[in-house]
Amino acid sequence: MTGYRRWYDNDPILKEALELLSLQTDEDKGTAANFIISLQEQVAQDVIERIYELTKQFANKGNRWYDSDPVMLKAVELLRAAPPKTQRMAALKLLKAMESNNMDALEEQSKENGEQS
Repeated sequence: MTGYRRWYDNDPILKEALELLSLQTDEDKGTAANFIISLQEQVAQDVIERIYELTKQFANKGNRWYDSDPVMLKAVELLRAAPPKTQRMAALKLLKAMESNNMDALEEQSKENGEQS
């Protein structure tokens, strides 16, 4: 099947992570967004600047579940631009944190990612 509707539909792990994330509380979504944003050193700087411009332009104007939250929009767009290996790693960590109901683990990972930059 090649007619995917969304950019993340072609990876079942990424698809599951984002679909489950959409069902989380606002607090947990915020924690997840911070974790994803902490991965930005794995995305080229020119891509990051384009994402930030898109975020300003389209925030609160789209129909996707994350469009109404500028931080989540930025996080998901960064994830979209990340290399597939980074996308999969982030998705697995998101799934693990949501499965164990331990989003605090993502906060720790965010801090570690920030220190490595």
